[in-house]
Amino acid sequence: MAVEEGCVVIYADGACKGNPGPGGWGAWLAMGGHEKEMCGGELLTTNNRMELTAVIRALQALKRPCQVKIYTDSVYVQKGITEWMTGWKARNWRTSDKKPVKNEDLWRELDQTVQPHNIEWLWVKGHAGNAGNERADALANQGVLQALEAKERA
Repeated sequence: MAVEEGCVVIYADGACKGNPGPGGWGAWLAMGGHEKEMCGGELLTTNNRMELTAVIRALQALKRPCQVKIYTDSVYVQKGITEWMTGWKARNWRTSDKKPVKNEDLWRELDQTVQPHNIEWLWVKGHAGNAGNERADALANQGVLQALEAKERA
């Protein structure tokens, strides 16, 4: 997989067993010859929350402002940040039909987290053989297992 010089490439994904249900998020970051894998999970969540969390946690791992390409298989995340958020903010976090924006807490966190970076948001078809997306999906599913194992130990 080609990685552009000076650009951080992030593949982010969320998974949920039931919706709502136990969920996980995963992210794979690459820049130059460096790679980082991240994952986590929650016992009661939704797929959309995990998709957003994956992107937020990946961006929070960056230690300085960066040029970033984020690949997501979530139209919700990709369109939310590139098309819908400006209107939500103008309407005080309400949708065009005046309903509260779902997952407003995470959208607000993402809005703050993206600020120092120059980000290109790219949609990729999920479960279609894209190596970065498949890796992020595997990490998200690992996050689900971590959440379930933590519950068993509790």
